[in-house]
Amino acid sequence: MAEALDISSALRRGTLEFCVLALVEHEDRYGPEIVQRLAAERLVISEGTLYPLLSRLRRSGWVNTTWQESASGPPRRYYSLAEAGRRALHDFRAEWNGFRDAVDRITGLDAR
Repeated sequence: MAEALDISSALRRGTLEFCVLALVEHEDRYGPEIVQRLAAERLVISEGTLYPLLSRLRRSGWVNTTWQESASGPPRRYYSLAEAGRRALHDFRAEWNGFRDAVDRITGLDAR
């Protein structure tokens, strides 16, 4: 079982930032909402893992942030996709398709 967790963790580590970019592609989101959306897809991470990742994405210019008032507490920092992030996500998607297809062929998951 531990080996399965290691595989899952390794796959998540290589793709998580692009999953986050995709989540903010069409709708601004704040941290806990991003965690909930990832958890709904079984990509469970903690806020303690997400916020350093969001900081890296912001510093790289891939996401923009804005503060918005909240009816239920302090203002929230919302994340949106920057133009550089849009290009990075586009490039990832193009690369991912070929990568996934190659892995499927090699591992026998290709239905062809």
